[in-house]
This record gives sequence, structure tokens and C-alpha cells, in this order.
Amino acid sequence: VQLQASGGGLVQPGGSLRLSCAASGSIFSINNIAWYRQAPGKQRELVAAITSGGSTSYADSVKGRFTISRDNAKNTVYLQMNSLKPEDTAVYYCNALIREIAGTMNYWGQGTQVTVSS
Repeated sequence: VQLQASGGGLVQPGGSLRLSCAASGSIFSINNIAWYRQAPGKQRELVAAITSGGSTSYADSVKGRFTISRDNAKNTVYLQMNSLKPEDTAVYYCNALIREIAGTMNYWGQGTQVTVSS
């Protein structure tokens, strides 16, 4: 099983980006999925999460600007990021609890860089 994150890049303040994270391999089901981020010199922090039932939660710093969603048919989670700020600059990682042949395992994607700068 692999998680492949994509969609990062350089964007000006106030701009938007959409991150994607696709799971592949012998997957029975995907439980909770989340996006984390880590800025230089800081700890990794939880940005947004979505349960298998579609319930969502967000860090206070991104509420109202970011939206997490999932497409279960494609085993993919998205993070729509609007009104981006320089402080959103970080490497973004997806994380998923996946039920597979070996049992329920925790997986991390490789990270995608988001840079917000003028």
C-alpha cells in the first residue's frame, strides 16, 4: 500500500491550491484520513481530518479557509486550500488508517511542498 501526495507548489498570498492524496495497493477500506503539515523548525501539526463517514475537523488556523474531502471510489483525499497565507508555508503530508491484508495499518504519504509568497 502506498499514499501518493500531489498538488503542492508556489502561490501568492490569497491564492488557492488543491492537494490530492491517492492510496494504491491491496486496500480493503480506508478509515480516517488526515492532512498534516510541518514548517521549517516546527513540529508536525494536524491540519484537517475526515472520517470514513465523512465527518470533518480542522485546526483553528485553517477553519473557514481549507476544506478536506474524500472520494472513496478513487481512494483519494483532497485538501482545498483558499485564502492562503505565508504562514501556511510547509510540507504537507497525508496520513491514513488503511485496512489491508496485514490488518489495519497507519500510512504516511511522502509530503508535498506548499510555499505561499509574493
